[in-house]
Order: sequence, then C-alpha cells, then structure tokens
Amino acid sequence: MSLLMIGCGKMGSSLLTRWATSTSHTITVINPSLVKAPRGVIVTQAIEELSEQQFDVIVIAIKPQLIEKVLPAYRRYLADSGCIISIAAGYSVSSIEKLLGEQAVIRIMPNLPAQIGRGVSALYANSNCSNAQITMATALTDAVGYTHLAASEDELDRVTAVAGSGPGYAFEIARCWIESAIKLGFSPETAKALVLNTLGGSIELAMSGTENVEILRNSVTSKNGTTEAGLKALMSDSTLETLIESTVQAAYQRAVALR
Repeated sequence: MSLLMIGCGKMGSSLLTRWATSTSHTITVINPSLVKAPRGVIVTQAIEELSEQQFDVIVIAIKPQLIEKVLPAYRRYLADSGCIISIAAGYSVSSIEKLLGEQAVIRIMPNLPAQIGRGVSALYANSNCSNAQITMATALTDAVGYTHLAASEDELDRVTAVAGSGPGYAFEIARCWIESAIKLGFSPETAKALVLNTLGGSIELAMSGTENVEILRNSVTSKNGTTEAGLKALMSDSTLETLIESTVQAAYQRAVALR
C-alpha cells in the first residue's frame, strides 16, 4: 500500500515513526522542515516534486487552518479507490467532503502516548469507506496503541474529551501529587520517582486483571489506615468526581465547537 503524508508535526512524526517500523507500506512525506525521517520513508519538500503517481491513502497531518487552502491540490494524487485519513483536530469529515466531493474519509484522533506505542486513538469512517479501508486504518492506529471505532463524529469528540485530552489531565494530577510529596520533604527527583512509579504500577495492575478499579481501590484501603484517611480527604463532598466530570465535559463542548 502506498501512503502520502501531508505535513509532519509532532503527532504526525510519532505516527510516521511507528508506521515506518511496523508496516510494509511505501510512505512518502511532504514537509519542507522535516530534517530526518525514519529509514525507508521518502521525503519531498513540495507537491511539485511528486510524479504523476497516485496513492492509496493520503494522510492530512497539517494544521486545520491550512487544510482548505492546501488539500484540493492533492486530490489528483489519490487513487480512485483510495481514502483520505485526517489527524487534524477539529476538522470535520463533512468539511473535507466539501473540498473533495464524494470520497472515502477517515478521521483518527490519537493521543500523546502514541509516541511510545501506548496511545488511544478514536477512528471514525464515513459511509464511503469500505470494510477493507476501515481495517487498513485500524491497523495503522493499532500500531500506536489501542483503537476505539466511533460510530459518529460526536462519539469521536467524546473519546477526544476522555482520551485525546486525557494525558493532559493525567500530567496535571501527577504534577500536583509530586508537589505534595515535595512539601513533605522529598527532593523533586525523589518525589517524581515515587509518584510516577506508583501511578505506572497502579495502572499496569488495573490493566492486567479483571477487577474493576473500585475493587482495587478497596483492596488497599484498610479500616482506620493511612489510605482511608487520604481517600476521605480526596473524596469529600464528591469534589474530585465533580471536578473530573466538569473537566471532561468542558473538553467535549470545546471539541463540538471546533467541528
């Protein structure tokens, strides 16, 4: 399969690296600022450098505000049975269809841990996509982690609010936790090691078994113990639950507004 990637920013670079090492696709990238590419990837500086070849997949990895100006020029490079894959945040399938007409279009929204192959990607395909194209796109997102197939763009936006923005929530919670450890007298390095290893180990444990997280939480909470005391403070008046819910809702509403 031949794949053309337009642009290659931070997320595009992460995907490119994983795809180049885990698939056998022929990959061409158009990016004037790409200094170093994974082995086997063809890099061109401008559309004029492309021959008259056609590609099975064109991946949109440029900023959303550039798509309307840039994308139409690439239509002739897409094979008749090809599809468009967009990783541009907030740019809807219908907006792409307006630029290109009736076309197979897939939106994928990976999150930051895709850099290490532990990402979560939401994938939505329009009605013009074949099962084979959806399977192909799913294989691409599986190469960078877990894939959730969304039945609508609204569902994709909801996944974005939970998982796409999720690393930001996790990093902020970790930051606050690390700061609290420093205030207990630990050095920043020790505080970071204690918190991140605790978080990482707890998440691995939750993912490795069948128990839900509430059961795991209860299993480490002894009556009148330190964990119980800490959890009482953390869960008082449902403040944490309310805060997390409002955080996810705010992200969802913004995702809808960007469509």
